[in-house]
Amino acid sequence: MQLSLDALDRLVETLEERGPLTAVEAARSLFATSSIPSGLACSLLAEVTAGDSRLVCTGASVSLTGGRVDPLLDEAELVVFDLETTGLSATSDRICEIGAVRVRGLELEDSFESLVNPGVSLPPDIARLTGLRDPELRRAPPARRVVRDFVRFAGDALLVAHNAGFDQRFLEQRLEGRLAEPPLCTAALARRLLDGRVRRVGLASLAHFFGVSTQPCHRALPDAEATAEILVRLIGLAQELGARRLSELRALAAPRKRRVYGKRSLAHGAPPSPGVYLFRDRHEQVLYVGRARDLRARLRSYFRSERQRPSVEAALQALERIEWRRTGSELEAALEELRLIRELGPPANSRSRRRDGALYLRRRGDDHVVSKTPAPIGPLTSRRQASLAARALSAATDDELERLLDGGPLPRLQERLEHLAESLRYEEAARLRDRIAALERVVERLRRLDRLRRLEACLIAPALEPGWRTAFFVAGGTVRAQRPLPPGPGALLEVDVGLAQCAAEHDDAPLTAEQAEDLLLLDGFVRRPPPELAVLPLEAGAIAAHLR
Repeated sequence: MQLSLDALDRLVETLEERGPLTAVEAARSLFATSSIPSGLACSLLAEVTAGDSRLVCTGASVSLTGGRVDPLLDEAELVVFDLETTGLSATSDRICEIGAVRVRGLELEDSFESLVNPGVSLPPDIARLTGLRDPELRRAPPARRVVRDFVRFAGDALLVAHNAGFDQRFLEQRLEGRLAEPPLCTAALARRLLDGRVRRVGLASLAHFFGVSTQPCHRALPDAEATAEILVRLIGLAQELGARRLSELRALAAPRKRRVYGKRSLAHGAPPSPGVYLFRDRHEQVLYVGRARDLRARLRSYFRSERQRPSVEAALQALERIEWRRTGSELEAALEELRLIRELGPPANSRSRRRDGALYLRRRGDDHVVSKTPAPIGPLTSRRQASLAARALSAATDDELERLLDGGPLPRLQERLEHLAESLRYEEAARLRDRIAALERVVERLRRLDRLRRLEACLIAPALEPGWRTAFFVAGGTVRAQRPLPPGPGALLEVDVGLAQCAAEHDDAPLTAEQAEDLLLLDGFVRRPPPELAVLPLEAGAIAAHLR
């Protein structure tokens, strides 16, 4: 009897962590077996859980009692929501729009919609994607108030979102606490119910597959409406498989254990500190190189339920050993990661596959062509974007090319686009619109690289040795020197050496792909330095004052 009670306690803990389980998953957890037939699992669970007030066993699934009831799918109330954000990081980026739709009895009812003042300027690529503009966002209420109003609108209904983990992280960051229950993920549900029928489970792909009436457009309410229509279709498929209650729908969306879960012991012993890590196969071949601010947390994340991108997932399948190397700071880890990728060329790193893929635009007569020979316009990473931008530069004047960083031919092309639209020449207008958009992205990249080539700074971060620091001397957009700074007056001697190395003449030749990659990496740390990183002017006095 004690063994049974202990097992039920473990099952309750598993349900608290993962949510509802299928009968087979619960039986595996309860009886410590790797394989059990579905019918036997259902009958054993019904017998063992009978009388335990903490558990609800509906035959096909097991869930916790208390809190939420387990309604029939035909009667369930759900709130489908979507967020638009200024970027992908829940810690450093902000919400700029929330939209939601209530689904009751498989019918779409009332809705919620509000812009959100993010408190920062909208990145140009997000503005292009969503159509949102800074002036209208500045007039919107702050995130805390809008999130509070949204939570009041949702009430006790189960939340639903597409790729729900992303939206959940942003919400919880603003709520400063955990949601009572994780949102149901329509992407995970589609992956389970449409296995083999669709190649992708993105929102646009599913909207096309089901032929829903609302098309996703990267705005919160339309995307929430499209997700709600997709959810209703997915519920219909789940009912065809025998799902009757909300807990059974959740069980279908619950992540399935990946085969690499059994390799999680390879990450045991990793320290909670910055560093780089190398995945090695049984032949000691390096499959993948990565960096982490917290090696322990990052390595553990690879063996959770979420699948990695295909190349990394394949590396995990062949993984036999993880090697990690501690560094003093995240910046040092990032630079070491780049060095190792270039040296080893690991097959699962996307950077190693892009090493020879840098593209440039070169002038040929009145036209521009895409080339791999270094030129002032580049390096670019997308051949399609480069080809469209080259067509946009066709017949550009010398004066326009000299002013390319200021827009060059863009004003003239915009006028041409308006003329084509007014003349109802929509196909020509659409082609020109795509070329203008590509050229705008190229110009934006060139401006950023040009600004970074003029970057001069000294970045000081902790070193591995207690009391020591490391100085990274940046000039001409590259790390010219990396010097260890010991405690005491010896640090100033190292600073003088680093500054002397920065005094060398800078090269104005076109950037290589590796130089551009270095610039963009440094830009991330300079614009948003982690707490332990000091960004100082490249001046002896300022550096000495900081070291005192």
